[in-house]
Amino acid sequence: MSERVIPLVDQRHPSLPLPPVVAGQTRHGLPVDALRRPLTDLRISVTDRCNFRCSYCMPKEVFDKDYAYLPHHQLLNFEEITRIAGVFVERGVRKIRLTGGEPLLRKNIEILVEQLAALRTPDGQALDLTLTTNGSLLARKAQSLKDAGLQRVTVSLDGLDDAVFRRMNDVDFPVADVLAGIEAAQAAGLGPIKVNMVVKRGTNEKEILPMARYFRGTGIVLRFIEYMDVGATNGWCMDEVMPSAEVIRTINAEMPLVPLEAAAPGETAERWGYANAQGQHDPSCGEVGVISSVTQAFCGDCNRARLSTEGRLYLCLFASQGYDLRQLLRDPAQTDAQLAATIDAIWRGRTDQYSRLRSLQGPDSALGQGKRVEMSYIGG
Repeated sequence: MSERVIPLVDQRHPSLPLPPVVAGQTRHGLPVDALRRPLTDLRISVTDRCNFRCSYCMPKEVFDKDYAYLPHHQLLNFEEITRIAGVFVERGVRKIRLTGGEPLLRKNIEILVEQLAALRTPDGQALDLTLTTNGSLLARKAQSLKDAGLQRVTVSLDGLDDAVFRRMNDVDFPVADVLAGIEAAQAAGLGPIKVNMVVKRGTNEKEILPMARYFRGTGIVLRFIEYMDVGATNGWCMDEVMPSAEVIRTINAEMPLVPLEAAAPGETAERWGYANAQGQHDPSCGEVGVISSVTQAFCGDCNRARLSTEGRLYLCLFASQGYDLRQLLRDPAQTDAQLAATIDAIWRGRTDQYSRLRSLQGPDSALGQGKRVEMSYIGG
């Protein structure tokens, strides 16, 4: 009997053709896309593997023991990642987030962190260097990541009830171990820490208030994310989306909230602060955030690009195709100036605004029926 193989390339689709460029032609001025959005945030996936099987990201029935992950030689090595990251920094990127899969599964990830932490912007500033993790390996890795130069972490945690959490990660992983990882990250100084909870109606919405109570006043920012139609394997339907407005009403009924200003241009989360008796934000109690890509599209100021683990550049979380930069990185004739010109040309041609168009056309429109890249492949 032949072994069943699910080739990942079938989910990615062929690469988009690289635009023709002339080295140095875009050196004056930083690139903005066709909708006048700058490029300031780069998310780098360092592995397509994860040790969880969350139904909204890597459902076990698809990502089973026979699933064919990318072989190691196809992954960008740390030197290639650092080189291309340096070119992006030259072209305006100020924040780099390492993602997966689960990035802490990448062997010797601290070496990459150290290399990226050494990068500087053209005016000599350090980058905002962060990492998103499921927290399963964070307790043992937090201090070494901090020592390598990582500034902060975001931890995915979909509930405090152990039975709910084990059911959602689908590998029987205990919530206590993730909480221990968050504590270790705090102790190591990896902050401010953010905790992301994907809210899936009918699954974990009863965990909203326990999560808010637990993290209130801890210095950790809890963010609630609408269950998104990312990829093609999670069986997404609108009925399972709990709008962020409903999440805020739920919390506000017990712990009054007041709206806060956005932390930075292009910020995906809408911020709400816990209020004191006078109805003003009490900083000692902290804040929560909501990320509403389904009900309130934030495409208008999206400043993020995503680099897959084997070097494909995606311009939207909901994209179906990317640009193969690995071929350029592994071509000895390609200079950094040529890489920069290619990145400029790609970004200047960007028109992506999937969430906005979906909100205008409705989730059942033809727009929502296309096959998209999996979130586990390019990170959230």
